[in-house]
Amino acid sequence: MRLKDRIAIVVGAGQSPGEGIGNGRATALTFAREGAKVLCVDHNLASAQETVDMIRQSQGVAEAFKADVTKEDDIKNMVADAHRRWGRIDILHNNVGELDSITEEAFDRCTAINLKSCIFAAKHVLPIMRKQASGAIINISSMAVITTYPYVAYKATKAAMVAFTEQLAYQNAQYGIRANVILPGLMNTPMAVDTRAREFKKSRAEVEAERDSKVPLRKKMGTGWDVANAALFLASDEAAFITGATLPVDGGASVRRG
Repeated sequence: MRLKDRIAIVVGAGQSPGEGIGNGRATALTFAREGAKVLCVDHNLASAQETVDMIRQSQGVAEAFKADVTKEDDIKNMVADAHRRWGRIDILHNNVGELDSITEEAFDRCTAINLKSCIFAAKHVLPIMRKQASGAIINISSMAVITTYPYVAYKATKAAMVAFTEQLAYQNAQYGIRANVILPGLMNTPMAVDTRAREFKKSRAEVEAERDSKVPLRKKMGTGWDVANAALFLASDEAAFITGATLPVDGGASVRRG
């Protein structure tokens, strides 16, 4: 019960259609299992509710909230909802991201989802966390930051997220607020695998095998649970002296730069 009685907002707590479990859902389930009350936020309310139902089946506490995190009003309402329900906010976990094709519209949307959403979510939770003199913010970036990657908008915005998290950590350390960022590597999640299978008209098995072959550790992708366990550590008191850190969760891929 490392997060007993803590209040967590997990943005991106639903998931795309497909096999396995996504990073956001796995994190919401893990936080709840460890004692947190979780506001499960997603643009797809039905998917967020599925996560809530899974938490409640294990006697956890959770509520679903629909938000388009590219809109500040939705973010503001999300934070207000959690604060109204439970009286404080201890953890903000930003697990949103999107692949892009390079059109102006796609670039703007990628920037809004990957970067703007994290900045404005922090803007609205910081006054609450500063008043509490405590809080943990966890942003989910990507190994695309330090490796070659074909989608320029995705790479650029995920890199900006790391810089933002470092600045967030430095500027809020005096208030007892920690901010850290996770870089997931190749993950076997519905968004990463099933979405690519549909987009490139391949079978799931083909995409899975191709991605597995690129992972140094056991030639096997990670799962949403690997990201969730890293997030749990960063959210817990075990990481009480860790802030401004960038944590790869990548099966050793970051050792091979370029």
